[in-house]
Amino acid sequence: MSSRATLSINFFPRKRKKDSEKSTIYCRITVNGERLEFSLQRKLQCHLWDNARKRGMGRSSLVKSLNSYLDQVYFGLLEAHRELLREGERVTPLAIKSRYMHTGENGKTLKDLIGYHNGTMHTSIKAGTRKNYYSTERCIDLFLKEEHKLRDIPLRELDYKFILDFEQYLRKYRPSTKSICNNNGAMKHMERLKKISRLGVRLGWLESDPFSNFKLRFERANSDFLTEEELERIEKKNFGLESIDRTKDIFMFACYTGLSYIDVKTLTENSLIRDMDGNYWLYLDRAKTGESLNIPLLPEAQDIIQKYNGANRGNKGLFPMQSNLKDELKPETDQ
Repeated sequence: MSSRATLSINFFPRKRKKDSEKSTIYCRITVNGERLEFSLQRKLQCHLWDNARKRGMGRSSLVKSLNSYLDQVYFGLLEAHRELLREGERVTPLAIKSRYMHTGENGKTLKDLIGYHNGTMHTSIKAGTRKNYYSTERCIDLFLKEEHKLRDIPLRELDYKFILDFEQYLRKYRPSTKSICNNNGAMKHMERLKKISRLGVRLGWLESDPFSNFKLRFERANSDFLTEEELERIEKKNFGLESIDRTKDIFMFACYTGLSYIDVKTLTENSLIRDMDGNYWLYLDRAKTGESLNIPLLPEAQDIIQKYNGANRGNKGLFPMQSNLKDELKPETDQ
């Protein structure tokens, strides 16, 4: 056989029991009419399978992880097919599967490891941190595509040279903001890949840690702070838009308490305590670290709480919070 046109790779669900709510995902390889089917050991709710696209439907982390894995399998099988053609070997569905299953230690690839990490981390990592890992995964995808013209690599190729090349790629990488990734931004991506590679070692998928001789180099940042005059100017500023003024108030509250956005967002009426002397305190556990905090409230912070007392907060939060990422602000008009 001399043409890859006879190769067909498809994915499909199969239920073991008629009343089961989940299907097992299978792969079918067809070469010149000869076909082979095998289980991918992945399950999905039956109603989430898109038969036209041969992929899962939706944007949940489970579906994203599954679709990412199916892409890895697809391009891994294509690469196995190309290798057999280059070597002049007889190309059969079984030969393609066998070659693919031995692309790395225990048949695992870099995307297998990333997919496993990102698919299981929801039990131990906060949602904000999970988004950062997905961002690193996108950077790795682009690096493989642009620098190596590949969709995936065997885990045995995750070596020190790969680490150095990926670091240099990050330093010239331009995300959607069109600004080059700075040193600490690049190091954050490297730090996340390092944690993933160490997971691979613990799982037995990697023989050694490719980061063993690599040192993360973070630069100390000089944090600016607001002066008392600047804080007073912000406090007195009237922006003329309710949404912006509300954001200003919550920002000022964060300044008076030293709390981060996510900690302010998690505050409820139960977080507000009055002691025996009549002084108000905030009692909370920090969202990121779980550290317990007891914070005395300044009069200015109490005034802001009183301003929004009884407001439509949703989820019983202390303030009517907005996203800290992006809000579409439109001038209010008379009805």
